[in-house]
Amino acid sequence: MEASRSDDTNLSPNRDRRSNPNPAHNPIISSAQVWPTIDGPLGLTEEASVDYARRFYKFGFALLPWLWAVNCFYFWPVLRHSRAFPQIRNYVVRSAVGFSVFTALLSAWALTFSIGGEELFGPVWDKLVMYNVADRLGLSGLA
Repeated sequence: MEASRSDDTNLSPNRDRRSNPNPAHNPIISSAQVWPTIDGPLGLTEEASVDYARRFYKFGFALLPWLWAVNCFYFWPVLRHSRAFPQIRNYVVRSAVGFSVFTALLSAWALTFSIGGEELFGPVWDKLVMYNVADRLGLSGLA
């Protein structure tokens, strides 16, 4: 009777689903197929994805930080699933940090110039701005 009872609870649809009979079970991989790129099955293989993520990350340092944003967008599934694709995730997370830092610095620079302007920089302002280059070089004809 005891054995039949345990079999009935395993077959019951109302059993506790939180208990995991397989401790090595990975819910990310088993719930749905996880792809490294937003293209899904049409995208790159894992080996090619590592190469592309590395290239996007390295070329971002060549004054092309928008590639870091592209890296984060293209490999969005890697950012979403923290345990999937650890080799790719390393480059994608670093790209996200790099793009965030670049965006913060660019925003700070733009706000400093737009809000502060001549009041903040004083007489140095005329040397910092670029809208009077033609006047400084005598190219405007307003001499």
